[in-house]
Amino acid sequence: MFEKLKQIVRQLKQEVVPLYYALFDKRTPLIAKIFAGITVGYLLSPIDLIPDFIPILGLLDDLIIVPLLIKFTLTLIPKFIIAEIKNKIDTKQRLNKKWYFALPIILIYLVVIMLIFRIFK
Repeated sequence: MFEKLKQIVRQLKQEVVPLYYALFDKRTPLIAKIFAGITVGYLLSPIDLIPDFIPILGLLDDLIIVPLLIKFTLTLIPKFIIAEIKNKIDTKQRLNKKWYFALPIILIYLVVIMLIFRIFK
């Protein structure tokens, strides 16, 4: 069962490159662009929302959160746009992680830390 889940996650992660290109397609709806930006930004960020060194929870984002984000974003983009993008590009290519994609995750961490200090002050 675990192997099947990992295979499904790998297949979904191949959809990231078309999502990236859908961000720049004028026909992609605004809400889809927002979610595509969140999804691609999170995947390209070198920092995870849930760090991998935390037992069990660290894998949660890779096995549950990321696939759900990808699947939901794909439902927001018209199928013909994704099909056209896939025909134009090589879906086997990979996108490189960039340090500036970590900025939103760092911002979330800072807000959570500030809230914790404010609550327990």
